[in-house]
Amino acid sequence: MGALLRSRSPRRGRFYVMPNIKQQKKRVRTATRERLENLRYRSTVKTLTRRLQTAVAEGDEQRAISEHRELVRAIDRATSRRALHRNTAARKKAQASRLLSGS
Repeated sequence: MGALLRSRSPRRGRFYVMPNIKQQKKRVRTATRERLENLRYRSTVKTLTRRLQTAVAEGDEQRAISEHRELVRAIDRATSRRALHRNTAARKKAQASRLLSGS
């Protein structure tokens, strides 16, 4: 019976067994909500990175500076919420500043 509960579906290793305990049902709900919120933070960072790349490619220096400032703020916000690891955040900020400086 235990092997039946742990069997995985072909959908990328996610379990499809719903918990019976009330607290565990709540944890599943909150984990889902937190996962979506983290996804929003990471997606925003990607979008702002693309905006910065576009501004640099077009040669619009003022827009590139403001996009860079906004990107760094979003990265710091995502890091403080632990949606991004601090080393990942540092790497993304370094890439953004390198892109802005043109080297």
